[in-house]
Amino acid sequence: MKINPLMLIDFYKADHRRQYPEGTEMVYSNFTPRKSRLAENDKLVFFGLQYFIKEYLIKQWNEGFFNVPKEKVMADYRRRMDNALGKDSIPVEHIAELHDLGHLPLVVKGLPEGTIVSPKIPVVTVYNTQPKFFWLTNYLESLMSAILWKPSTSATTAFQYRKTFNEYAKNTVSDKDIDFVYWQGHDFSFRGMSGIEDACISAAGHLLSFYGTDTVPAIDFHELYYNANSDKELIGGSVPATEHSVMCMGTKDNEIATFERLIVDLYPNGIVSIVSDTWDFWQVITEYLPQLKEKIMARNGKVVIRPDSGDPVKIIIGDKGATPGSPEFKGAIECMWETFGGIITEKGYKLLDSHIGLIYGDSITLQRQKAILEGLKEKGFASFNVVLGIGSYTYEYVTRDTYGFAMKATYGEVNGESRNIFKDPKTDDGTKKSAKGLLCVHEKGGGLLLQDECSWEEEKKGLLQTVFENGKLLNEQSLSEIRKRINKQLEVQVPVL
Repeated sequence: MKINPLMLIDFYKADHRRQYPEGTEMVYSNFTPRKSRLAENDKLVFFGLQYFIKEYLIKQWNEGFFNVPKEKVMADYRRRMDNALGKDSIPVEHIAELHDLGHLPLVVKGLPEGTIVSPKIPVVTVYNTQPKFFWLTNYLESLMSAILWKPSTSATTAFQYRKTFNEYAKNTVSDKDIDFVYWQGHDFSFRGMSGIEDACISAAGHLLSFYGTDTVPAIDFHELYYNANSDKELIGGSVPATEHSVMCMGTKDNEIATFERLIVDLYPNGIVSIVSDTWDFWQVITEYLPQLKEKIMARNGKVVIRPDSGDPVKIIIGDKGATPGSPEFKGAIECMWETFGGIITEKGYKLLDSHIGLIYGDSITLQRQKAILEGLKEKGFASFNVVLGIGSYTYEYVTRDTYGFAMKATYGEVNGESRNIFKDPKTDDGTKKSAKGLLCVHEKGGGLLLQDECSWEEEKKGLLQTVFENGKLLNEQSLSEIRKRINKQLEVQVPVL
């Protein structure tokens, strides 16, 4: 859906231009995660700025504003304001001046994408480059906030999953041979997200830490906005997999024949994932798999069993409240080990034979991930025995306030006078207290440190890099560069300063 970018605001933004003091020449603002509301995590992965700039500040402003006849732009804007706020309530001359200029007179600076930040560290700063367009800086607040919080939040969630998978891989498999973790978190979120753009930007954040995804447009996203090329690099991948309609159509009485057709006729090689709880999951595990063992072991590839309902922790590692010795008591991995066996890793844990595996993709959370991997470890099984599907249950149960994202002005110039501005509400707990003046972010002791009330000379230094200036994108980054930054951070404990 394409909307005139002038309209991508909250109504109250429309007349702020007149509300600023007479003689205002500059507004300088920042976009910052102010507070983590997740007790288990106080770090954030910054991601999404290059998409925002390419898609909105350049493409949509050009196609929907600068390349549209001025008369139409003016008429559309005047109609919207008049109908909603009252006739002639909003002057429009400044809109005509911007159209005549032909580009957005702004500087946007950002931290390198993939940087790990703590609360109160600004990830983006914005200011106008021509005095008459001071109003434009915060005019973009609603749009910038709406677009940027989600990719960073999802990238952060994926990073947390990745850290946990890394930890258990090193403890139960190997200190170094842990590449399988790239595939242990698989994105299943598409159908549960709030629209196509939400699905794409979230799934793109997932792909910073993992390869596994079923969200096809996330791969297109990285090719369009982050200079990736699936002909030359692995952006994301998946495997052939069934759904319940496939199994149902094969009929309940013939379910084992459906399994056999899939693993022998359709997919005699490679990986195939089969949903296995359409009717009786434990029958599949304890009857069908032993009957099909010879055919599974003869394949050049892996058959992946996929339970899709119930309590994932109990199904994978066993239910202590079930009848001792029953499949439910043992759990799926132990039952599959009894049928297929496997190897002992260099850390001394059991790992299923390479011809068989399990993926669980329903209602997985970070807490359940930890419970599953810890439960497997306690039973003597390596973490690589499972792949976990991460869906909208994880990626959509968040808001802008999960990390307290907000855009606030901290500096301005009025009639040539510099003003360091800030907010510090007495009724707040300190979360909404803003920085003051011009800002600079430095690296110190392996972490990031904010310096506020800077001079312009100081503001030009540090980690915030100019990414957009006067209509042009600068300092492009690629998916591969961002992934390298993410992987480097996985080896370093980032302190809070």
